[in-house]
Amino acid sequence: MKSTRTGLACTIALLVTVLSVGSTHANDENNWPGLGGPSGNRISTETDLPIEWGPEKNVAWKTPIPGRGYSSPVIWGDRIFVTTAIKGDEVPGHEVAQHILGGGPWVHPDSVDGTFVHQYRVVALDVNGGDILWDELAHEGLPYDDRHKNSSYAAPTTATDGEFVYAYFGTPGLFAYDFDGNLQWSAKIGNVPTLGMGVGSSPVLAGDLVIIQADEDAGDNSALVAFDKRTGEEAWRVARPTSVTWTTPTLVQGDDRNELVTIANEWLISYDPATGEELWRMQGLEANAIHRPLLHDDTVIATAGYPQKVTKAVRLGGSGDLTDTDYLEWSYNKGTAYIPSNLVYDGYVYLLNDQGVLTCLDAETGKIVYEGGRMPVSQRFSASPVAFDGKFMMSGMDGEVFVVQAGPNFEILATNSLGEGIWATPSIANGRIYIRTLDHLWAIEKMD
Repeated sequence: MKSTRTGLACTIALLVTVLSVGSTHANDENNWPGLGGPSGNRISTETDLPIEWGPEKNVAWKTPIPGRGYSSPVIWGDRIFVTTAIKGDEVPGHEVAQHILGGGPWVHPDSVDGTFVHQYRVVALDVNGGDILWDELAHEGLPYDDRHKNSSYAAPTTATDGEFVYAYFGTPGLFAYDFDGNLQWSAKIGNVPTLGMGVGSSPVLAGDLVIIQADEDAGDNSALVAFDKRTGEEAWRVARPTSVTWTTPTLVQGDDRNELVTIANEWLISYDPATGEELWRMQGLEANAIHRPLLHDDTVIATAGYPQKVTKAVRLGGSGDLTDTDYLEWSYNKGTAYIPSNLVYDGYVYLLNDQGVLTCLDAETGKIVYEGGRMPVSQRFSASPVAFDGKFMMSGMDGEVFVVQAGPNFEILATNSLGEGIWATPSIANGRIYIRTLDHLWAIEKMD
């Protein structure tokens, strides 16, 4: 594999005995510092959260968020961070990235908005009352590529270490702000064509680095890129033998070494997050890589939902090509959705299909615990499940949030609606559930 390194940042550690996921600065369970929270796996340790709410029930505040953004709320201390894209005037004749598929030019039938000027913005809110503290323009201009009609040019979730917040928008670049909204630096990854669908990968913090998985079209320029999180200088860049993905890497930290696990159609690949050196690879999912890799003990669980449904459980700690080895602990080929990631929680793997029908597997063996768990209200899903206190939430595109009992027996504990569609995955911090609907950010809290 080719790689270029313009410097090294500090190390991080990973694997074998007890494993965890996320930023090395993300150990404060009161914060939700990036996609998936402190663990990266969308699991909160908080208790005594409400399981019932509505527009007039258990709502601490709601704030309108302008534009179109599907990034999840990121919370640190008294700050909440989201991104948004605001559509401006059309520029007829503007040419977006051209795509080749099947040997000829190709345009996705659901590609839109490449001929419109957009503002790419980073927004900070006050956790106490939901007031917008600052709203900064990161970039304005015509997009390099189209986006899917159901997506957004502000889909990736930010990440924070408590000092800076890092926002990634694809081709416009990566932007670092302090907590007062002052731009500290920006950096370009390069042009990132995504078959006209838009980018989906969020920044991952690893020690002194912020890392981006930037896979594109046929993979000619796919790369994993690390930047010094204080200066924005490129620390290393590794070419990847993979076509376009929309997934975020998972950082695993352990006693013997660290691993940054990535998934793609062609390969599952694990890297040393400090240097970009490849540790191991295994035959990929042979499907569109959108879901984030999950963890159960010393096993990474990779899933995809289209064009085929696949789940692979791979034991961590290997080296070289692990294809056709016993590092593949089990696999399962049903039950997964196209967009939302699945969930591993307290020894079970929860797979949801596009209509939210649940399958529960034993995380150790992959054996079916139950299947066919249906939501009481039919709808499709974009947001991923979030777990807390022995239960988990599933948030639908039509606005219903279903609270499901975790464990071997399927049970719906509550069905809630805020009256607005939900595409972003909720976040949990400081006794609140933060839900971003299409028009607002809501703070849900148990009210006396």
